[in-house]
Amino acid sequence: MTALTIAKPQDIDRILRLVSDFHAEVDIIQSDETRQAALLPLLEGSPHGVIYLAGPARAPIGYVIVTFGWSIELGGMEAWIDEIYIRPAVRGRGIGSEILSSLPRALAGAGVKAMHLEVAKDNDRAKSLYEKLHFSPRDKFCLMTRKL
Repeated sequence: MTALTIAKPQDIDRILRLVSDFHAEVDIIQSDETRQAALLPLLEGSPHGVIYLAGPARAPIGYVIVTFGWSIELGGMEAWIDEIYIRPAVRGRGIGSEILSSLPRALAGAGVKAMHLEVAKDNDRAKSLYEKLHFSPRDKFCLMTRKL
């Protein structure tokens, strides 16, 4: 089983490298300063989310960032898989599946009622994986965003 450890402020350089690699892969354009400013509160213990390192803490092979919200419809706290990334060299070995299978149990124990994630409409491989892990599209809904 792939170890998940909660990232701490001293892990900022490791996390920044991984997040930067992920953002380059999926064409997210963001300055290092903005990226660091978004990550630091989570590393410092913000109640709004948590960053887990996957694999050995000193040489992680990936990460998952979980953020928290509240839903009346779903009955309480909800978790969003904001980002999940596994280094390309170790993909296809079931690591992502392990992570996404273990998180629901851990989060339910903390009172989370539902987990959400976004996936690109044309990413059939990821959608297939997520469906096998019991994520399903909410047919009546479309995620909409307004940047402030």
